[in-house]
Amino acid sequence: MFSGLMLSRFSARITEAAVGALDWVAERTLPPDDGPMHQRTGRRGEEAAYFYLRRLGYVMVARNFRAARRRGEIDLIAWDNDVLCFIEVKTRTTRDVKPAEAAVDYDKQRGLAGVADEYLRHVATPCGWRFDVVTVYYEQRSSQPLIELFRNAFPVA
Repeated sequence: MFSGLMLSRFSARITEAAVGALDWVAERTLPPDDGPMHQRTGRRGEEAAYFYLRRLGYVMVARNFRAARRRGEIDLIAWDNDVLCFIEVKTRTTRDVKPAEAAVDYDKQRGLAGVADEYLRHVATPCGWRFDVVTVYYEQRSSQPLIELFRNAFPVA
């Protein structure tokens, strides 16, 4: 019999394969995405992070959450066991300048905290929560991204 975590991982792999197949069909049938390359890379990284976290057992709640009263957005919101995680995804194609996680500076942390506060106002039951950062690197030589998770990446003020 499958355990809950095994079933979740299996479900994540099936969903990832289905999305991959749909992406393949879309690339061949829809007009090309004319958006800026950095935005396309960012969307690709968020999708890779989403499936990576699902394989780790995270239960996804929201993607690209925006609050009416705050600027900014939270890339992913998920449960890691009984902890609600607000996840910022940073995607890069090179490590030449600085690490991707360094882009989540104090100002970015404050913005994320404000949006998270708005989200928490609508959660029915008080719960533990934290901020995670996921970095995704698409280096030219590799077909698979290099993904790293920083749990509890910065303190909650």
